[in-house]
Amino acid sequence: MSRLLVADDEPGLLDFYSEALGDAGYQVTACSNGREALAALKAGSYEAILSDIRMPDMDGLGLLRAVRDLDQDLPVILLTGTPTLETALEAIERGALQYLLKPVGLETLLEAASRAVKIGALARLRREALQAVGGRSVVGDRATLEASFGRALDGLWLASQPIVRASDNGVFAHEVLMRTSEVLFHGPGAVLDAAERLDRLHDLGRGVRNRAASLIEAGQLPAEVFVNLHPRDLTDPALFDPRAPLARFAGRVVLEITERASLDGTPDLTQRIRDLRDLGYRLALDDLGAGHAGLTSFAALTPEIVKLDMGLIRGVDKDPLKRKLIASMASLCRDLGIRVVAEGVETEEERDAVVAAGCDLLQGYLFGVPRRAG
Repeated sequence: MSRLLVADDEPGLLDFYSEALGDAGYQVTACSNGREALAALKAGSYEAILSDIRMPDMDGLGLLRAVRDLDQDLPVILLTGTPTLETALEAIERGALQYLLKPVGLETLLEAASRAVKIGALARLRREALQAVGGRSVVGDRATLEASFGRALDGLWLASQPIVRASDNGVFAHEVLMRTSEVLFHGPGAVLDAAERLDRLHDLGRGVRNRAASLIEAGQLPAEVFVNLHPRDLTDPALFDPRAPLARFAGRVVLEITERASLDGTPDLTQRIRDLRDLGYRLALDDLGAGHAGLTSFAALTPEIVKLDMGLIRGVDKDPLKRKLIASMASLCRDLGIRVVAEGVETEEERDAVVAAGCDLLQGYLFGVPRRAG
């Protein structure tokens, strides 16, 4: 027997819904407001929720937001006698299954409940199937995305990968790589996508930098440390705060900015870069050779280190054009006093080719896979 949770502050309507759904074979828990419904949901499991929007002590939209923090698949049907564009839009954004206008007829009520239970069952099966095959879960509505992103921040951890000297294969630095225990995000790219959609890149950047600082302080990241920055992190005041946790170790930190994202539109970019150097940070330009604004980024950052994109490194020992490009880049960087990292080295043949082309530093699975730091 499917269990339904029904919330409405009008006793007559609550009795009608409960009786009609009970007669149709559902087990109904009736609540007079969202707060009661949320408590019932935390105490038991339900296949669907039907809730009025306007209620005292947590309305239907508040209940919907709270539900999405707990369960992204649970269908929620919202009912209202005073529809507005604002509530309708939020209902859609928050992932309500349906938005019904009162008075709701018996046939409409039963059809909505039946559809909600079936869709909820299908969503659960889909998620189980994805987990069984190791596939990527899809985060849909904004409320679900917000809840999942919050868990991703809570579950944030860092992997580290060594960067070695070409001269002796000794460790020059470690790059820290963002990871999360939140299963709904398959890889760091999905976390970054969510942060961009939610306009929370600053929160994510601060989380990464603060965790890196904790690992450095605990002595778990010896040598230099490369920390990735999204270009939008350059507009975060916390990055420039000398009291920030990572700023205390700025002399050991290389801030790595990707060439894959544009720096266009960053206000006062030159001054911001100068301020970072005043704090003691050095800068690296990542993914050189793969981006769309390399010259602009290069001139703006004047980096101490550049990292050649792994697309240039893969199979370099078999590709004379790649070897020529890498040698030219390395020669120019040497003239400018810039060190070059060959990223993505996986074979001894690739290593020999990039060393012969003049790369100072090497990174890739040949020297170490990313492992959890600390």
